[in-house]
Amino acid sequence: MLESLIDRFGDGAVLAMAGALVGVLFGAAAQHSRFCLRAATVEVAERGFGPRLSIWLIAFSAGVASVQGAIALGLLDVSEARPLAATGSISGAIIGGLMFGVGMILARGCASRLLVLAATGNLRAIVTGLVLTLVAQSALRGVLAPAREGLASLWLVPGGDTRNILTLIGMVPGMAMLIAALVLVGGFLLAYRRDVRPSHAIAAALVGFAVGLGWLLTYVIAQTSFEVVEISSVTFTGPSTDTLMGLVNSTTLPLGFGVGLVPGVFTGAAAMAILTREWKIERFGPDTPMERYLIGAALMGFGSMLAGGCAVGAGMSGGSIFALTAWVAVTCMWIGAMATHLVMAGRALRPATT
Repeated sequence: MLESLIDRFGDGAVLAMAGALVGVLFGAAAQHSRFCLRAATVEVAERGFGPRLSIWLIAFSAGVASVQGAIALGLLDVSEARPLAATGSISGAIIGGLMFGVGMILARGCASRLLVLAATGNLRAIVTGLVLTLVAQSALRGVLAPAREGLASLWLVPGGDTRNILTLIGMVPGMAMLIAALVLVGGFLLAYRRDVRPSHAIAAALVGFAVGLGWLLTYVIAQTSFEVVEISSVTFTGPSTDTLMGLVNSTTLPLGFGVGLVPGVFTGAAAMAILTREWKIERFGPDTPMERYLIGAALMGFGSMLAGGCAVGAGMSGGSIFALTAWVAVTCMWIGAMATHLVMAGRALRPATT
């Protein structure tokens, strides 16, 4: 069946269909579960292990368990995936991850959360997401590219086994799947103790499974196609910039997984918001100053390109295949976000001087 689809529509169209399918699942599940790395970091920074952390743990561990389970069963091979096979940057992961963490606190959401919120009528998220995308494009191919390349070149790591954490520590995928499954159970228990609605916890697991589905679908298409197809999964900064620049600069848009993913996430999140009657227009206001959001968007745009992905692209998709730089990046995102929240909270509590 897949061969006939590729013969009829071409690789790009089939990849776009796969991206749209994964995107709809991710968008609907992320909207319903309130999946958000920023919210989880805020809870931990305030010394609380609450519902937002449980949602993130469920999503992350479900992603790892599904991907490593597929690898253990011989259904998936990610050795040629860019986060593992290509040369990576530890310095980029550290600096970019810290910048991204600071930015998502200022903008009150990471790249994926902004896209989901935009689909629910949040005008702040639309403006912030556009700025993030433009800065990311500038860091990739524009005026900020030399700065990104210079910072990334400070500490490089070759592709292959040196970027695979499981190979470095001598752990097999089956064991990684088992550990992730135990964390998943722990996440569900934490969600239960924090009175998280069962449907939200299940939706969080579907967020993680969407990441696994993305890897599996692109791998199957790559194995079926006669052309070279890149294996990838859910990520937002790169696909968002490619989609926006394609729409702006060309009358035709090259089809691929990312091109289907972005509108798929938007559609899934919007549909879920409408079904649950949560769609509403939200604007900037006195308590949501635009300048803070724009600074946060700029930091996330540059930081994500430097780190090799956003909170989902590096943190979940890269983390699920145990790419070294992805784990370094998401760790630094946590550090940057928690430190920024504590600084901002301290300033808010500081008495005003006259």
